[in-house]
Formats: sequence, structure tokens, C-alpha cells
Amino acid sequence: MPAHPAARSVGWRWPAIAVLAALGVAAILWSAWWASQQQTRSPAPSSPSQARTTSVKSEFIGSPACTECHRAETKAWQTSHHALAMQHANDKTVLGDFNDANFTYNGITSTFFHRDSKYFVRTDGADGALTEFELRYTFGVDPLQQYLIEFPDGRLQALSIAWDARPKDAGGQRWFHLYPTEKIDFRDELHWTKRQQNWNFMCADCHSIDVRKNYDPKTDGFKTTWSELTVGCEACHGPGSAHVAWAKTKKTIADDPAKGLTVQLNERRGVTWTIDPATGTAARSKPNDRGTEVEVCAQCHARRAQIAEGYVAGKPFLDHYRPALLAPGLYHPDGQQRDEVYIWGSFLQSKMHRAGVTCSDCHAPHSGALRAPGNAVCAQCHLAARYDSDKHHFHRAGAAGSACVDCHMPATTYMLVDPRRDHSLRVPRPDRSVSLGVPNACNGCHKDKDAAWAAATLERQLGHKPEGFQRFAGTLAAAARGDAGAGAMLAALARDPSQPTIARASATRALGDALSPEAIETLRAQLAAADPLHRIAAVSALESLPDDARLALAGPLLDDPLRAVRVEAAYMLASIPEASLPAARKAAFDRAAAEYEALQRYNADRPEARMALGSFYARRGRLDEAETMLRSAIALEPRHVPAYVNLADLRRSQGRDADAETTLREGLVQMPDDATLHHVLGLTLVRLQRVDEALVALARAAQLVPANARFAYVYAVGLHSSGKTPQALEEIDRALALNPAQRELLLAGASLSRDAGERERALGYARRLAAAAPNDPQAQRLLQELQTPG
Repeated sequence: MPAHPAARSVGWRWPAIAVLAALGVAAILWSAWWASQQQTRSPAPSSPSQARTTSVKSEFIGSPACTECHRAETKAWQTSHHALAMQHANDKTVLGDFNDANFTYNGITSTFFHRDSKYFVRTDGADGALTEFELRYTFGVDPLQQYLIEFPDGRLQALSIAWDARPKDAGGQRWFHLYPTEKIDFRDELHWTKRQQNWNFMCADCHSIDVRKNYDPKTDGFKTTWSELTVGCEACHGPGSAHVAWAKTKKTIADDPAKGLTVQLNERRGVTWTIDPATGTAARSKPNDRGTEVEVCAQCHARRAQIAEGYVAGKPFLDHYRPALLAPGLYHPDGQQRDEVYIWGSFLQSKMHRAGVTCSDCHAPHSGALRAPGNAVCAQCHLAARYDSDKHHFHRAGAAGSACVDCHMPATTYMLVDPRRDHSLRVPRPDRSVSLGVPNACNGCHKDKDAAWAAATLERQLGHKPEGFQRFAGTLAAAARGDAGAGAMLAALARDPSQPTIARASATRALGDALSPEAIETLRAQLAAADPLHRIAAVSALESLPDDARLALAGPLLDDPLRAVRVEAAYMLASIPEASLPAARKAAFDRAAAEYEALQRYNADRPEARMALGSFYARRGRLDEAETMLRSAIALEPRHVPAYVNLADLRRSQGRDADAETTLREGLVQMPDDATLHHVLGLTLVRLQRVDEALVALARAAQLVPANARFAYVYAVGLHSSGKTPQALEEIDRALALNPAQRELLLAGASLSRDAGERERALGYARRLAAAAPNDPQAQRLLQELQTPG
């Protein structure tokens, strides 16, 4: 959940808490929805994709139609995880023990059995009662297999008890629960019957082909269809009918260079990699300036939100998906995978991607297997005599630590049994574990040692401090903490062409949290960037600018060639009165706004989408529609916190603070320990002039999330405004212990202690602020003022 915008400093001259309380919470709306959507999957192209799309009209016909001409490829595919991604549950596909096997979790004993060639489970249903369900489909195959249950309203739900498909001597051949320590019951959003386990939204688009969700908001049901149940040929090559027709007519390539396909995956054709003996590393014989293959894989191997259906290989990726950047919670500050991010966002950070490597340089595209075993796959481009040596990896040959992936692609285990390797292919940096707390490959094996030992050992072995390709960790970490000097660092990273595009775009987006003149100029340049990731990030960073500035900057992007950019621009400009839109922009806005509404209605099975649409209506001044939509989000998911927050904000904007309080208290009934609800309730109570109650709510928010600097900031303002300045300074110092360079807290400490007559204490805060942000004129002015006698 993004921090509350009311906690932003408006200058080091201290605002009263009543001023803070008068500010709205609408900035939560859009970013909260995207963050939630990105909990499914999220990507973006490395270069504009529309130029790679053919004009072929074709239909999906299924993988069997490809077998006659492509027998070798079909054979390789048939044993791949793609081919087994989703299957009908039968005697050939089900791996689990269904011989009346029992599994107990959280006091519920589930029984797995089969009858009349069908497979069943007796487990707790949506009401908590033991009920018999037929398992209609298998989901995945290795290292675990899940099972899907179909309900009469068309939803398919993934059972949270899964089969461990690993060999028994590896701990497998057992039933296990995906949330073993959380005690999930039928009331929890993670229960298998709830929306977080819904296949139609969460899984279908990647596990089947040509999926049409067909959600009906009137019945809250689905009539989802697909052309092929699992991931077949047409997932990567596009619909095949025109290609089959081309093959049957025996046209030549000269007649149809595309061979009737919607995309040509031929960027490796005629390419060689030649190793330079001096460096031991290969270079591509010609630049890879297309990125087609990586983008085709990104449709599923990336964390992304779906913004429209109907994607086929070769179409512009960002017309259908919106990518996740290197956001806290998804990635560590240095870009290592944290949550399940599905490879693409990691690979875009790598030096290999920069050099033109594609997925199929390392993986056989039809089987998915590595092109060579072990270190030999890396030796295709890296001289084995130099790199597959103890002089490089400092481990005995064949021992743990001697494999390239041990150090450069450490694994994170998801779903308890599924280790997935980080594809950012980075140099191990235990020194960053010391300074930033991120993981490192060395301590992944040497668990009995600490990061300081690993850092010292690696530096001694190398003869110098490690560096590597990715050099953005400190900047993204400073931004996440809200450090005083983060803005200048972010602007520098956003402009640095030597760093990965996804890292630069992440920096661009983070600039929106504190817009300085330098930041605005950086955003202006990124809005015109060739890479669409920069444009999306820059548009989404404009929220705090006045209407005229936003219109001038984002207006041209209403006509961007990519839908993901256009809808971001539409949301950003939605609050501008229609009469203020120039005639040249109005038609473009109307088109982009219609696309924005369509994407939210497409995802109306999710409370996030209904909330986002309610926010959009509120920004457009359509307040009745906004309230209806926000209420529908709560009705769909009573535990969806952002909908309560934004409905309360809508009521605040209408002068209905008492109704806003009611809304927030209704949310707290559902989520009594949610810090954001307590925080916004505190601001609401301030507006209602019930300051003592407000302080209790603000204190509770700060207690629930001690590391949230803005919650601490606002609570300190409240204490100070109530005449409790010593307690306010105590709260600031507590928060600064967790966020030592946080700009707002340091400004608050200096301001409050100065006004309380504690000049030396104020000078201490000011010196810390100036040291953290030497180029911040506001920090320098404050320091100079406090150093001046009198």
C-alpha cells in the first residue's frame, strides 16, 4: 500500500495537523490498483513491438495441426512443462495419491479419492463445511501439481493443498499446504475458494491459449473460453491457420516472408557468437535490435497486469499488459528477485540482455531444456579455461559453488518446493548485504557465516571490491527509505544510459514522490523516450503537479502508439475539467479514457479494478457513479482496504466527514489491524475536531508499521499540534532510528526542536539532513539559518 500523500512535507516551516487532515487520499487509488494487479504477473518490451507485427489474418487451430510438418519440435514440446501446464484430470495426468489419502491442515482433514475414473477431494468449502468436490483439471507437473475445481458459476479455483511431485528421497511424494504456517480458513482471502486462488483471473491467460475471460458483473460469474487448454505452439508462434494454408499451397518464402505467421522468431538466424581471447567473453556478430523473442516470452514469464485480452505473438505487448518495475516488495533494492516475478524483469537487468542474448540462446525453445548441461551452457559465450576454473569461482571443481549458477543465478524457493533462479546474472555482492540488507549468493551456501565475512573473503580472493553491471542498488534503497538525497540520485539514475532500462524506469517512477525542478526536467525527457517503459513511468510520476503542468507534459501521450501508455495518461489527466482541455486534446482524451474504462470493466471481477474505476469517476466529477463503484468494490471484497480509504476520501471531498468516519470504521471491523485505515481515520477525526481520538488512531498506525516514516511523521505533527512537542520529538527519533536519512523526519525534528527553543538539537537534525542531501537547497538554507547566531 502506498504511503498516504498527506504525510508529504510542504516545507520545513511546519504545517499544522489540520492542514494535513484537509488533504485527500486519492493518490492511493491508481497506484494501489496497479500494485495489486502486479501480484498476478507483470512485463514490457525492450523496444517498440508494433514494427514486428505482421498483417496476417489467422485463427487458432491447435497444436495437433502442427505435428505433421514439425515432428521433431512436437516431440520435444510434448514432454515440456509448457505442454503439461494444464490438463484434464485423468489416470494419465494426475500425479497425486488419491487412494483415500488424508491430509490435515488447521484442524481440517481433507480426503483425496477417485471414483468412476474421476478424482475428488472432501475438504472445507466456502462456508467452512466439509464438502465433496470433483477435481476437473491438473495444474502444472513439476516440482508440484495443483488441482482445479470448477464451480457452477464458471469459476475455476486452485486447491491450496498441492502434490509434491519430487522423488521421495528429495522430500516429495506427499500432500502439502501452500501456506503451512498461516492457518488459512474459509474466511481468509487466501482460502482456495476466494479470489486470490481464482484461475480465470490469476492463471488462465498464461496456462491456456486465446483465453476469453467473459466475466459477467451482474452474476459475478464467468463463461471463460480458450482455444487450447495448455501452452501449445500458438502461444509463441501465433494463430496457425494462415501458416497451414501457406504450407499447403507450397508458396515460397519470397511469396510470403512471414509464412502466414503473425510473428517471426528468427532473430538468432545467421547470428554467431565469437569469444574474444583477451576478455574470455563472446560478442554477437550483429546487434539484436529487435527483442521479439524476449517479448513473446514475456507474455507469461513476467510480472504484469493484463489490460486487454486478445494478445497474440507479434502484437504490441504493451497494448495488452502493463509491466511491474523494480518495486519494493517485488524486488530487493539491488534488483534481485524477492516475490515471484517470473524471470523477465530480472533478465532485463542483466549484462547478457544488454549484449543481445535471447531466451533461446540458453534454452531449447520447444523442450525448455538448457542447450548444454551445467557450466557448458555458459561456456557457449564465456571461455571455459578462464571462467570454469577455481581461479574464477574459488571452489573445487564439481563441488558446491563451482557451478556458474551457484554464484550468478542464486535460487529463491517459491510455493515451498519450487526453486527458481534469478535471471539478472549478477556478480555476488555480499558487501551490499552489509550495507543494504539484501541477500547474496555467498551466504546462500555459507549459512554459518555472516555477510561481513563473505564480503571480506570475496574482496580478498578477487584482489579488489566487486562491482558488476548493476549499479543502482544504493539509489533504489535510498528512495525506498525516503532519504533526503534520494531525489538527485534517482534523477541521475533515470538519465544514465549505462544502466538497465527497467532500473532507470523504476527510478523515473520514484521521482514522483518528491518532484524537484531537476526531477521535472528528467521526467520531461523520459516522456519523450523511445523505450515505452520510460514513458509509462514518467506519466505515472506526475500526480502532484498542477493541472496545467500535467496537461502540458502528459497530454501528447494520449496519442501514444501503446495502450499501456495511453491509459496511464488518461488517468493522470482525468481530474482536469473538460472545459480546460484544448480541442486538440479532447478527442484523444476521450479515446484514451474509454480505453481506461474498458480495461477496468474487463477486470471487474477484482475489487481493485472497481476501485480504480470509482477513482476515475471521482476525478471526472461523476461523484454518484464513483460512490456506486467504490461500494461495489467493497461488496465484492469486504476486506479490500483501498476501497474503504478511497470511499472515505470521496466523502471527505464532499464535506461528509462523518460518513467518511463510518466508512473507515466499517473497514476496521473487517481489518482491525490495518495501519492505513487507522491512519486515515486519524486524519478524519482531526477534521471532525476530535483530536484526542485522532491521536489514538495515528499512534496505532505508527505502532502497526513502525518503519513507515510517513505514519510517524503525521503522528508527530499531531502530538506537536496538541502541545506535546517532547513526545513528538521522541516519535521522530524513534522513526529516525529505522530511517536515519529520511527527509521529512529530519525536517520535522529540526523545525519542532527549533520552535521549542532547542537550537542545538535542531542544528543536529539540520546537519544530518545537509549531509544526506548536500545538493538540496532547502536543507542548506535550514542549516545556514540555524548556524547563524541570534
